[in-house]
Amino acid sequence: WFSEKHGKVIESRAWRKAHVMCGTATHIVTAVEVTPSNTADAPMLPDLAKTTAKGFTVGEVSADKAYLSYKNTAEIEDLGAKPFIPFKSNSVEPWPGTPWARMYHLYAYRSDEFLDHYHRRSNVETVFSMIKRKFGDGIRGRTDTAQDNEVLAKVLAHNLCVLIQSFHELGIEADLAKVAA
Repeated sequence: WFSEKHGKVIESRAWRKAHVMCGTATHIVTAVEVTPSNTADAPMLPDLAKTTAKGFTVGEVSADKAYLSYKNTAEIEDLGAKPFIPFKSNSVEPWPGTPWARMYHLYAYRSDEFLDHYHRRSNVETVFSMIKRKFGDGIRGRTDTAQDNEVLAKVLAHNLCVLIQSFHELGIEADLAKVAA
């Protein structure tokens, strides 16, 4: 459609990538980083986890294979959380006593238990779906900065929506006068 509209063949388009951490109960986004489409996923996880740990108690971190690295498993354990990141087909059994080894042994020898925790990762897909359904899946900004700000605004609006929903569902009464002061 884009090629037809502009009268020239468009074979690829640049897009922005949002890396997020979210809560599994409320679907609140606890940390977000917007990057160009070609940015690797794994290096983003430590900062997202550290940002989340500043305001929330992190018990577990579930992520897909793109976030698998020795550094990420160690960083997650340093925060006092357990990592649940599945291994790639070329992963090898690690040195004993490392965070990678603990996760590998749970994955290899108690896979049902591992998968029960790992499947909480689907919450992030739910968050992306919620954002796209409410606010659209496209962005219209022309510059990278405008596109980043547009994605961040959608995440902020999503967080406001889930906070309001949580207030009603959980019976929380907020004293907004204290917040404004």
